[in-house]
Amino acid sequence: MLKSPFFLLCLASLSSYARAVTVYGQQGMTMPSGASSTAAAATAAPASSTSWISNLAAYNNVTLTPPALPSPMPNTNFGITLLNNAQNVNGLSVPQKANFLGFSIEMSVVQQVIGKNASFIQVPFLNLLATIADRAGSVVVRVGGNTQETATLVDSLPDNAMIAKDKENASNPTDTPILDFTAEMLYLLANVSSMVNAKWFLGIPFNDTANLRLQIAEAAETILGDNVLAFQVGNEPDLYADHKHRDPGYNQTDYFNEFGVIVKAIESDPKIKSRGNLVAPSLQGTWTLESVYDTGFLTTYGDSISIVSVEHYPDNNCAAAFPDAGFGDPKNPQDVFANYLNHGSGQGLVNPYLGSIPVAQQAGKQFMMFETNTASCGGFPGVSDSFGAALWGVDYGLQMAYSNFTGALLHVGGQDVSYNPFTPPPTNLTSFKQWTVGPTFYSSLVIAEALGKSNTSRVLDLFANDANTFTPGYAIYENDVLARLVLINFMSEQNGQGAYTATISIGGGQTGEANGTPAQVKVKYLTAPTVAEKNNITWANQTFGGRFECDGRLSGTEVIQTINCDTNANTCQIPVPAPGIALVLLSSDAQGAADPAASATFATTAVTKTANTVTIDPSVLATSNGQNGAGRQLSSTSKGSSSAGRTAGVAPGLTLLAMVVAGASVLAAAARR
Repeated sequence: MLKSPFFLLCLASLSSYARAVTVYGQQGMTMPSGASSTAAAATAAPASSTSWISNLAAYNNVTLTPPALPSPMPNTNFGITLLNNAQNVNGLSVPQKANFLGFSIEMSVVQQVIGKNASFIQVPFLNLLATIADRAGSVVVRVGGNTQETATLVDSLPDNAMIAKDKENASNPTDTPILDFTAEMLYLLANVSSMVNAKWFLGIPFNDTANLRLQIAEAAETILGDNVLAFQVGNEPDLYADHKHRDPGYNQTDYFNEFGVIVKAIESDPKIKSRGNLVAPSLQGTWTLESVYDTGFLTTYGDSISIVSVEHYPDNNCAAAFPDAGFGDPKNPQDVFANYLNHGSGQGLVNPYLGSIPVAQQAGKQFMMFETNTASCGGFPGVSDSFGAALWGVDYGLQMAYSNFTGALLHVGGQDVSYNPFTPPPTNLTSFKQWTVGPTFYSSLVIAEALGKSNTSRVLDLFANDANTFTPGYAIYENDVLARLVLINFMSEQNGQGAYTATISIGGGQTGEANGTPAQVKVKYLTAPTVAEKNNITWANQTFGGRFECDGRLSGTEVIQTINCDTNANTCQIPVPAPGIALVLLSSDAQGAADPAASATFATTAVTKTANTVTIDPSVLATSNGQNGAGRQLSSTSKGSSSAGRTAGVAPGLTLLAMVVAGASVLAAAARR
């Protein structure tokens, strides 16, 4: 098993004797970049010779042309009448949590995205999770995907590796590698949760039900405790036959029977204490949920399942990603761009599930979109990494919330996909480059603030502007009172046209309620110059920056606009830029529930070369995560050392010094598909 860097832990014991601790980077603390052969060849090239970077989809240079304004143009001055009391409103969603839009990380890229091992954690990743958790109370992350199906937990791997990939024996059209991994990966996730309130979904391998591998569930319960939410059983079983994971003709009844094998094995496994926490069936869409329900799936296995799940992408770029796999002609990103820039996209994506969601609800189950993004097989360059994708992500996410999904997860792959919410730099650039935050991460941020931390928020699609597809809006009711609005503009300004003004009116008139429009409202804007913009994106004037510019924290001064309303007329005019999103905070309470909690952060610079240093002020270290190490049993972050603290979560104060971070970054306190 992996050992924590010994000299770092020794320095931890000396922290009280020095004003600051400087630890020099270690040679060899690098990991496979997952880059193409072109990128690998560039390792020996001068740092300035980085033109090869754009060959990686995650850093592509494709910028599209914004679609023309619609013809005819929608009304750009329209009214929205709202009711203040949720009891008077029909069609509200179930109560939603602010962590509604989480992340799904392909298991094969855990080392690049989360950390090399339990001691080497990617600090920008921690900061990004903290950005959501500070607003939502917690952040939800799935580790799995296609690669979970063939993953095996082993005692150890050569060279103390945490994960080993067998790409030569990869299966299915998307070249999914076979994985071996050690318990170090679970300790890595536990260490993340000890600093950020992260909750995890994991997957039980389902490729061979004659030889079950339940070790991940056995170990996760011990190592992660209540930080593991549930275990997925089967990832897109309706594609098993097409991907040659099962014999031709594999059907819903076959899945029903195999699922029962897993259920019985879990019930008979004394090492798995928790029950009723399985996620299934995670269909891609080739089968309908109704066809799985018809097997008696929910009635037979209802006691074992906590979440009914689906996985769906609006499109695919498989022909371009795998030109010899029989997917046909590649699609031109410019041709599909407009498909994402309207309210009908999100509505169309949830429509197939509107009949099956109530069935899950009646059975007492949550209903989740367990994996999604702009397009499977890596997304479309210029679309998936554009501001348009951020607008689409907010509208799609809120449409799912309105339709009674109880959560959704944006998928994260490697450097060969363009849809990532966040991507670390290629390994050979980690000494001077930072992370790249994709536009869809802003979607998660906006939704977290829109829903607020009370976990009582209910969502209503306003069908604003006569249900115009380019100007959708949502109302958020919190504690049964109207609290916030989300107004979206999919249009890009052209010749001074495209922006709109929504005049809101709360109560009054024929509504049966008293006038309720406040004297003023606060507004936060998500903006960019056009829907095609890839770098210059701001949320209330703050940004994660462009390519290779992010340490995981928002930069800039937050600017929240104050708009004065006309209480005599009971109206308030809200301008919405083209393109952009306005989050309207209707009261101080509504703003307070959306505001992020204060996070203590401390500066760290760390790289993988000996010429650079990591510097941590011990006075900050002593109070990290709100506590010091006094009176606590010393713990390790590696199996085989003192394990007393690992079962219930390691002591964060010691772990922080043991972190070697790829790239200059600041620590927050707390694969392609």
